[in-house]
Amino acid sequence: MSTLELKKELHKYIDQGDKRLVKFIYDKIKDYHLQLKEDKMIAEGEEDIKAGRLHTQQEIKDFIDNWKA
Repeated sequence: MSTLELKKELHKYIDQGDKRLVKFIYDKIKDYHLQLKEDKMIAEGEEDIKAGRLHTQQEIKDFIDNWKA
C-alpha cells in the first residue's frame, strides 16, 4: 500500500472512529514523534562522544556554580 493510500485509509478510520480510537491514534503518533526527537538527541550525543566533545563531572559542577553566582 502506498503512503497516499495509507493516509486515506487512516483518515477513514479517524473520521469513523469513536473518541477512544481517535485518542489512541493521537497518543501513538505523539509517542512516535517524541521517540524520533529522543533518538536524534541520543545520536547527537554519541557523535559528541566520538568527537571528544566531553566535560568532566567537575567541569559540569563548576559550570553550575558559575550559573548560581
